[in-house]
Amino acid sequence: MSKYVKDLVTDDIKRRLDGVDDALLCNMIGLDANKTVELRKQLREKDIHVLVIKNSLARRATKGTQLAAAFENVQGAMALVWGGEDFVSLVKEITALHKDDEYEQFQAKGGVMDGEALTTEKVLEISKWPNREEQLSMLVGQILGPGAKLLSQIEAPGANLASQVKQISEQED
Repeated sequence: MSKYVKDLVTDDIKRRLDGVDDALLCNMIGLDANKTVELRKQLREKDIHVLVIKNSLARRATKGTQLAAAFENVQGAMALVWGGEDFVSLVKEITALHKDDEYEQFQAKGGVMDGEALTTEKVLEISKWPNREEQLSMLVGQILGPGAKLLSQIEAPGANLASQVKQISEQED
């Protein structure tokens, strides 16, 4: 490939990855063409993008970005995967696909999160974290919990007083 063509391809990759800070590197070797098309369709429906890229071109395109850490010690053919609701949801989706017998060969081999390179073990650990939606529900629960407790503490004396008044009125009858 000539230097001019490499520069064109590198510029195209830079354009595609503009704004991407977190991504996974996945192994797609072993999937036949039909399974690959099905896999890409499933991922596209969840707004997850897949780009199979030559490592040397990826290094050139991501040089100076947060994604550069992902390609430092990469060997063999890899696919760059990014998108989804958030990074944890992306990791959970990729991990779930690997557990599926149909896409067993599709496995996360590493990646980058916040400029830090990830290993396969770290990716599996991240897949157990709560995603954005789960974190928001936990936060709402933590915010509402003290308010509900305060409300019950404010209502309790009034309820006790009303109960005592009722008992006194019943005794007088």
